[in-house]
Amino acid sequence: MTDEKDLIREDIEAYLAKYQQKELLRFVSVGSVDDGKSTLIGRILYDTGMVFEDQMAAVRAASQTDEPDLALLTDGLKAEREQGITIDVAYRYFATDKRKFIIADTPGHIQYTRNMVTGASTADVALILIDARHGVLEQSRRHAYIASLLGIPHLAVCVNKMDLKDFSKDVYDSISADFMEFGKTLRFKDIQFFPVSALEGDNVVSDSERTPWYDGPNVLEYLETVPVFADRNFKDFRYPVQYVIRPDLDYRGFAAEVAAGVINKGDEIVALPSGKTSKVKAIDTWEGEIDEAFAGQSVTIRLEDEIDISRGDMIVKPDNLPRVTRRFDAHMVWMHEKPLDTEKAYLVKHTTQTVRARIDKIYHEIDMHSLEEKPTDGLELNDIAKVRLSCHRALYVDDYQRNRETGAFIVIDSLTNNTVAAGMISLEGAGQNIGEVMKELHAESAMEPKTFVSPTERMERFGQKGATVWLHGVPGSGRWTLAYALERKLFDEGRTATVVIPVGEDLRSMISAAKAVTDAGLINICAFPSPTAKDREELTKRIGEDRVVQVYVNTDLDLCRERRPDADFSSFEPPEDPDVTIALDQVRIDKAVAIIIEALKARGQFEDE
Repeated sequence: MTDEKDLIREDIEAYLAKYQQKELLRFVSVGSVDDGKSTLIGRILYDTGMVFEDQMAAVRAASQTDEPDLALLTDGLKAEREQGITIDVAYRYFATDKRKFIIADTPGHIQYTRNMVTGASTADVALILIDARHGVLEQSRRHAYIASLLGIPHLAVCVNKMDLKDFSKDVYDSISADFMEFGKTLRFKDIQFFPVSALEGDNVVSDSERTPWYDGPNVLEYLETVPVFADRNFKDFRYPVQYVIRPDLDYRGFAAEVAAGVINKGDEIVALPSGKTSKVKAIDTWEGEIDEAFAGQSVTIRLEDEIDISRGDMIVKPDNLPRVTRRFDAHMVWMHEKPLDTEKAYLVKHTTQTVRARIDKIYHEIDMHSLEEKPTDGLELNDIAKVRLSCHRALYVDDYQRNRETGAFIVIDSLTNNTVAAGMISLEGAGQNIGEVMKELHAESAMEPKTFVSPTERMERFGQKGATVWLHGVPGSGRWTLAYALERKLFDEGRTATVVIPVGEDLRSMISAAKAVTDAGLINICAFPSPTAKDREELTKRIGEDRVVQVYVNTDLDLCRERRPDADFSSFEPPEDPDVTIALDQVRIDKAVAIIIEALKARGQFEDE
């Protein structure tokens, strides 16, 4: 680092130019509580000279011992310093002569799993610390499992606090063997072990004389040399269009970051979802035109033909297509305090597309203690599960383990705009050809429309559940008078209610209309004749027994005959067990309305009651 420090003093522009050309490595540090993650990161920053003098002065002032507490370089929150643990994800940046680095120091406790997932989602290397005194713990296995699930290709296991075990080779070998037995079941490309003391610096930035039996690299050497460029997917070209650049009539470019693969000038491409083909006319960058672009580069592609392409479309190669589907399985991490609502439609953001989606099925949840699969019907904060999603329109996806860019998505609450989950797509089976892709797109567009507004969302909007108040009674009993009085009172109380007017004499059509109004989250009031028990059984079956309040308007029969002398009273069968019974010859209309509203409240019909 001495040469670079001299270069900074002598020629800052030359240093910045050199810095830009360095390869970037992102790594995440994880481990159990008090395993020394923050101390290790602080040691790396301190020993590489990447700590400013004022930062070091603040750390010395905050330290409770004579030696500076290097963990304070990353434990930035007041609560973290008070409790001596990591809570939030702390990002730090440093560089050596060989590489530049972004560190994500993540919390170790199970209640902060979502924070760990956030920090690890873009990492090339996972750095797991294990306390030499305690060996491989449940949390160590959990963190390794999550890192593997997130597709991190390389794992570095630091057996820390070796100074407290007199740098015993037997202790190190035992822990390494124990962890490796579990590590064989995971998907890492390689696993490297290190005997370290983060507090004293052994085998962190420099080799330790106290471990003559260890002939591997120190932690920094490993981070500087681990091959990560080859981890990118350079085979499957994926170009999710982010922006269409059209400064004048002669220029039409499609700007995006190359998510995967390589594209060359003159290559044949196909645009999804249109299926139109063309060839690459030019590849533009800020510095000028180039002949080739690869994963990680942000460029603008111009085509030889005029094709209608917009944000959210994807440019790919005809002989290497993504899976085009509106239904897929995924492992999902729930990241919000509010539990998953399987009746609710969410937004799924995948590459540059945002679509409506629903979680159709939860296959199983991963038990974060045993790492075994267990059945569940819901997800809460920090839960990880395998689920089935259905989207409103097709997405262009790959298996997450093959392509992290096009295999990942986030789930957004459409009402609050909060990110509530992150997902990793899991695909099985062979890929699709262009004919199968277009067939899927056509089938998707021809599907019968289905609401993406859940009952929960309607209740949040209206402050009430959808319901049908069905008034039964003989002609002349006052059903319709009561219906309109109830509508008026509910409206005055700020509720959303309506009286459904019959069209013709068809009970089935009336039930269908009542169900539609109830499904929409409104309170439907109906006084249509339903004289028999069979009629009432059908309406409760079709609308839903828990959504129907049956009111028997039991007005004196002689009074009803007096009001409607020409009506037929013989076919009416009095309800055997109505929810409410009211005789309008004995109760004032306003009192009858109040009784029905109380019955609605008793059912939990209103959110604020």
